[in-house]
Amino acid sequence: MLDPSFVTGAPNWVDLGTPDIDATTAFYHGLFGWELVPGGPETGGYGMYQLRGRTVAGVMTVPEDQGKPAWSVYFQTPDADATARTVEQAGGRAMFPPMDVRDYGRMGGFTDSAGAYFGVWQPRTLTGLGMIMEPGALIWSELYTPDVPAAAAFFHTVFGWQTEDMAYPSGSYTMIRPAGGDGADASFGGIVPVDGAPGQEAAGPHWLPYFAVDDADATAAGVERLGGRVVTAATEIPEVGRVATFTDPAGAAFAVIKPAPM
Repeated sequence: MLDPSFVTGAPNWVDLGTPDIDATTAFYHGLFGWELVPGGPETGGYGMYQLRGRTVAGVMTVPEDQGKPAWSVYFQTPDADATARTVEQAGGRAMFPPMDVRDYGRMGGFTDSAGAYFGVWQPRTLTGLGMIMEPGALIWSELYTPDVPAAAAFFHTVFGWQTEDMAYPSGSYTMIRPAGGDGADASFGGIVPVDGAPGQEAAGPHWLPYFAVDDADATAAGVERLGGRVVTAATEIPEVGRVATFTDPAGAAFAVIKPAPM
């Protein structure tokens, strides 16, 4: 699972681009209890969502004519510029080149060889999210892609990821873990065929963040009450937990999981 030390290649940040931060904040505050710490002019209005004083995500205004509302997942790198070169050599593309974010770190945004967007974060004073693996915080990430082996090869080149196919009643699932990670316990996400994935196919190749919850069914009810949409109802996955997928009122996709007892 996610490691709070944020080893190279592991998720260390998530953020949300949305056209209306106030409306979006009302939704996620009602759902997870997140509080917005607004960003000033020096950050371009980029704000932070916090839970019990710890940062769980970033948020920024993205006008509708500049992009669809979406969650983005960022991965740890010791050198964002070197990662950018490797991405392009592996068949990906830079959406924006690495840039300094004050003294917090250095970030870049890319698409993989199939077109799925992802970011990288090279930490300086900001090492990453302040909370993970707790209710209301990031716990897992999935890549939906048309070609699982090709995606695995791309990210192995870029980050050194290792993959392992796990058998489940619904079929095989490709687990991802960082370079040097040992066994399923080191996994932080999965790669899923986008074709035929319930509720995900229309979005094309993309990353889907999962947030931990105490009750997936109650969260689904909360999503509907707060104006979001349930894409897939809460479903039990043996030895994994109870999962559900949603879109928020602006249309950004995310998922939740109530982990199975260890």
